[in-house]
Amino acid sequence: MIETASSLTANPAATAGGTGVVIDCMINELFYGSFRAVRDTHIPILKGKITAFIGPSGCGKSTALRCLNRMNDLVRGFRFNGHVHFRGKDIYHPNVDPVAVRRYIGMVFQQPNPFAMSIYNNVAFGLRLNRVKDDVPERVENALRGAALWDEVKDKLKASGLSLSGGQQQRLCIARAIATEPSVLLMDEPCSALDPIATRRIEELMVELKKKYTIAVVTHNLQQAQRVADKTAFMYVDTDGGARTGYLVEYEDTDRLFEDPQELHTKQYISGEFS
Repeated sequence: MIETASSLTANPAATAGGTGVVIDCMINELFYGSFRAVRDTHIPILKGKITAFIGPSGCGKSTALRCLNRMNDLVRGFRFNGHVHFRGKDIYHPNVDPVAVRRYIGMVFQQPNPFAMSIYNNVAFGLRLNRVKDDVPERVENALRGAALWDEVKDKLKASGLSLSGGQQQRLCIARAIATEPSVLLMDEPCSALDPIATRRIEELMVELKKKYTIAVVTHNLQQAQRVADKTAFMYVDTDGGARTGYLVEYEDTDRLFEDPQELHTKQYISGEFS
């Protein structure tokens, strides 16, 4: 029997109250075909916190993030050895429907990717996909308000989402992601395509959103991680035998990781000794 979206709410005690672990991710090994992309990586995602994934290119940050809502399932040859526990269930259990998972663990991608439809329909898209029929206009407005975009678009909801600026488009994508009221919001380098002003706006929005959502974000910007993240996971890549495999080096409170890193690779990376 395939787990439905509602079944993922069946164990509220798993995440009730406090700042407990919402997602417990253990990647023993992760493959794309014969290529081992990530190994030996354990990252807990804490409720009501922002967790940043940092590290050099090719260390598996985005791959690890995409494990959290089974986006890697869409990649040919993907194989996973480990677990991702969410609300008392392993989302990689064969009886769990990944579409149901993504109802509660939303995602915002690196490049703003609004659909070629109206601003309103962009936000309503996920609601319709999940067969939500009640209070759709109100939910759309609430999502746009939550993404700090309502005041800018309330008079042009029928305009194309593609007509917005890059920063507005990314906030529209955030509105689309939160319209279904997920528990967790994943962000894969959400500011990499934006100018400094739009980047600052997204960072301020992330801090505001964590009051309601748990957030995990991949970023190449160390200053961004320091500004917004409560916890930081530093990943590195080994190149033994010419193969590049990412793994977790250090996971710690953000302030402590940047002020007093315990591992040599972490110290070298945050001091700019290598990229």
